[in-house]
Amino acid sequence: LFQRWKPLFDQYDYKGRGEINVEDFQRLLCHPRLKADMDCHTLDILEIKIRESCKPTVTYQEFINIMSNRRNPSFRLAVESRDKEGLSSNVCLQNRSYPTSCFGKMVRKVANDFLTDEIDRQYYSDRYTCCPPPLFLPLITVIEVGCFIYYCLEAGEIGPNSPLPLNSIFIYRPDRRLELWRFFLYTFIHAGYIHLMFNMIVQIAVGIPLEMVHGSCRVGIIYLAGVLAGSLGTSVFDIDVFLVGASGGVYALLAAHLANVLLNYSHMELGLLKLAGIFIIASADVGFAIWDRYTHKDTNPPVGYTAHLMGALAGLTIGLVVLKNFEQKLHEQYVWWIALAVYLGCAVFAVFWNIFYY
Repeated sequence: LFQRWKPLFDQYDYKGRGEINVEDFQRLLCHPRLKADMDCHTLDILEIKIRESCKPTVTYQEFINIMSNRRNPSFRLAVESRDKEGLSSNVCLQNRSYPTSCFGKMVRKVANDFLTDEIDRQYYSDRYTCCPPPLFLPLITVIEVGCFIYYCLEAGEIGPNSPLPLNSIFIYRPDRRLELWRFFLYTFIHAGYIHLMFNMIVQIAVGIPLEMVHGSCRVGIIYLAGVLAGSLGTSVFDIDVFLVGASGGVYALLAAHLANVLLNYSHMELGLLKLAGIFIIASADVGFAIWDRYTHKDTNPPVGYTAHLMGALAGLTIGLVVLKNFEQKLHEQYVWWIALAVYLGCAVFAVFWNIFYY
């Protein structure tokens, strides 16, 4: 499809520099072949580019990026002036209809909850087709539930804090740190149905919409970074405990979403309410974990809660690194490098701690 557009673009690229002025670009948009390939919302975005961009020219790469939904940073270039004089909002929002199907309403709900700008929301709502569907978190959730059922059947019991399969090949144990897979696979084991239910609810309610917006790869990186941070942090700060549960990955997802809400709550629907809800849920879960740890002194071996905090730190840092940035700004480039350095620095320190301290 892009090859069909290139000859049309080249007709107005008189100097062969891969760019055309905005007047010629406006003429290009009126070409019947191009209009047949573009949806209504893409026309809105390109119209914003023409009306409000301070640049006198449009490059072919910017044009292709917008058309192919690669919006960072090309999408920002198209909407960077959207707040000036209130023009772009009128251009893009006029005569727009909201979806009526159940799928369309669900997608629009996700857009409202996880995106901060109405142009972003409309663009996402128009383009999202669930192909490919979110796969990572549903698969992880099914495996975790399956493992819990298996160990319940093996132990012949189920309770709010049981079973706890201490001999599982998945559980993180400080006396078996050389079995490196345990630093990741402990996430499949849960100590009781309360522990499992909380993690599964958060993974589904927060993780799957986040995966719909940002993709399985990006969300998978955040989740696994939180899982690894949980086990490495526990091995440094709580060295005697066993570790089970998906809390490291779950809190990484919560923190990644929390960072977005913190930065943009004034532009999100019910932003303050969402912010308060995340804080209350996370604080209650961490508080219960700490209370359970220190009130049941007869528990042997102890089960840690440090993974909650380390997972949250991973979500805040890696979330800034890998999640799509819809409003890229210059200073955020420094934030990107700082976030990456914090996570890698902490991870490298924990690895060397495990190698040389014990």
